[in-house]
Amino acid sequence: MRVCTTYCSASPLREGSEMHEVRLDAFAKIPDGLTENDLITMCGKDISLIPKNFKGLVDTAETDIPMGFRRIRSIHNFEITPEADDIVKMLSIGDQEISKGAFMVSSFRDLHSIYRASVKLQRKHVILGMGNTGSVTRIRQNNLNNEFTFGYADRPTAPGQFSSDEMEDFGDDCVIVGITGNPLDHSLSPKMQNAAIAKSGINGTYLRFDSPDVENIDDVIREYDIRGMNVTIPFKQDVTIHMDSLSQRCKEIGAVNTIINNNGKLHGENTDVVGIMHAVNLVDGDVKGQRVLIMGSGGAARAAAFAFREMGCEVSICGRNAGTVERICHDFGVDNDDHTGNKDIVVNCTPIGLVEGEYPADIRGMKKDAKVFDMVYGRETPLTSMADKIGCRIGDGGDMLVGQGAESFRLWFGKEPDMKVMKETIRCTE
Repeated sequence: MRVCTTYCSASPLREGSEMHEVRLDAFAKIPDGLTENDLITMCGKDISLIPKNFKGLVDTAETDIPMGFRRIRSIHNFEITPEADDIVKMLSIGDQEISKGAFMVSSFRDLHSIYRASVKLQRKHVILGMGNTGSVTRIRQNNLNNEFTFGYADRPTAPGQFSSDEMEDFGDDCVIVGITGNPLDHSLSPKMQNAAIAKSGINGTYLRFDSPDVENIDDVIREYDIRGMNVTIPFKQDVTIHMDSLSQRCKEIGAVNTIINNNGKLHGENTDVVGIMHAVNLVDGDVKGQRVLIMGSGGAARAAAFAFREMGCEVSICGRNAGTVERICHDFGVDNDDHTGNKDIVVNCTPIGLVEGEYPADIRGMKKDAKVFDMVYGRETPLTSMADKIGCRIGDGGDMLVGQGAESFRLWFGKEPDMKVMKETIRCTE
């Protein structure tokens, strides 16, 4: 990996960097010691500021001003990523030595467009994605045939950048895993999994892949050599059709929360079941015969229905979508029931608490000795607030996260994670 260190201020050049980017909006004077490996970015400043004997590259943005320097022509779009053919067309214009394009990435489709453009473009280039979802493009220089990539010295110069220290530690062989869903801002999985990865001594990182849908998710996982991915609301059912194979558990549940990339073959697993059982066991080791009400009818609710049925419970489901409630009741042989007063366990599998809305059951009627589990973790929710007021026992949603995350870790890396570190990390973040 060839990392170009970029600077937001006129700080001393970072020792050990293979390449530096000196931006003229940060440096009033060109620092000494630049070589033919380095880059000066004009940022709209006058060309006369560049020493005539400079042998490196000069980024003139989209302008074609006459100059006696080796040139990069760069295009930035802070709003969208164009289609692959459009990227190729815009970066094919001009007689520059290197064409650079940086585009805001908001979906798997955008990442797919960048990859396809990198394959099609028949000239030296640097094509990068901006934003959290675009971060993977910065690590996968070789996959994109980029001449180099960027890391920052003091603070990021573009959204989604890593520091040069991080980039050099990653190298070309960094193992990438991550999470997809929408929204993802609340997710503690990246901090939890990155702590476990670091503790295990694995050269890897866990990234966020926020996207409005899962179109091209299978292409992106293969193109960027992503080892695996967690899947959360609302894609746990949608993603099943993008898998090459599904575990028997996934087939029965009809939802995937963990993807494993086995040399280009994508396998779907469901570790939510393990997470639910882990959390329940910490509160009450034996729940056989107890009555459970599950609120929700999406992928998480299906995993909960499977888990509690496996534990020998009497399961009921309620939700706002009559069609999906009817389907889950049919698939698992459980009842449609929204009464809380006669339930021993109440489980929230809806996003209520993360978003505004009403639960599909009247939570005010819960029994005082009921146990409550909320899959919305890391914050007080209307359900946990009401449960605390009534005097219910509250299971920690973070324990579900740790349980399912640990099982995902095992599937990706074939190693046992430090679950204590995982739990401590989310505790410190909540």
